[in-house]
Amino acid sequence: MLIDINGHVVNVQDEGEPHKPPVLLLHHGLDSVRAWVEQIGVFAEAGFRVIAYDRWGYGKSDSRPALDLPAFTTDLDDLNCLLEALGIQQVSLVGHSDGGTIALYFAAQQPERVTCLVTVAAHIYIDAKMEPSIRDIRQAFEDNVRFQDGMKRSHSEKYEAVFNNWFNGWYHNDVLDWDMRSILRQISCPTLVVQGEDDEHATPQHAKDIADSIPGAELWIMRGAKHLLPQDNSAEFNAKILKFLRTHAAGV
Repeated sequence: MLIDINGHVVNVQDEGEPHKPPVLLLHHGLDSVRAWVEQIGVFAEAGFRVIAYDRWGYGKSDSRPALDLPAFTTDLDDLNCLLEALGIQQVSLVGHSDGGTIALYFAAQQPERVTCLVTVAAHIYIDAKMEPSIRDIRQAFEDNVRFQDGMKRSHSEKYEAVFNNWFNGWYHNDVLDWDMRSILRQISCPTLVVQGEDDEHATPQHAKDIADSIPGAELWIMRGAKHLLPQDNSAEFNAKILKFLRTHAAGV
């Protein structure tokens, strides 16, 4: 369904029974709700109301002139307005990469609204691996037809704008001093921090720093996994996340 939020339309997928505990999935910086195809149905069948949406500028949502990285101010406002539009007061968040960073910000800024939190390959500062990996992704976007086709499937005619917004948002000197560790202690909900051992964009220490900054957070470094572990390692990922949600999401 399409919902008008803050003057732009976003595409929302809402699965499962409305009275079940809500779990909201936040996609990574180059994808859309398609990124959660291995999770949406599985999580809904497990007894959750599962909401995923194309953030503004992505997928079937309206086009967007630029991203406000790394603060994600507009995305956070959109998330808040979406929850209000859906009548959801408290929610469990599962965020991947940029989506994980948005989830961390939201849980720190509105801790009373987040039942539990899962971050997957989130960023909280500029890791030493990020700059060269972003350049590699730029090269892949220019040269790799399979990569381009995947972007087209997720974003149709917006695919070039989506990539350029993301690249221009992260690849500039103004983000080098960004570090959100100081606010993470405001997160009070049960939290699971996930990262692949072989993530192309960050070292395992990055995930450890996230977990160390959040009181009581659990850490899971998935052996042999890379950045896209929800897609590439979906069976193991789903089992672990569902166990966490069943333990900590209200009403299950």
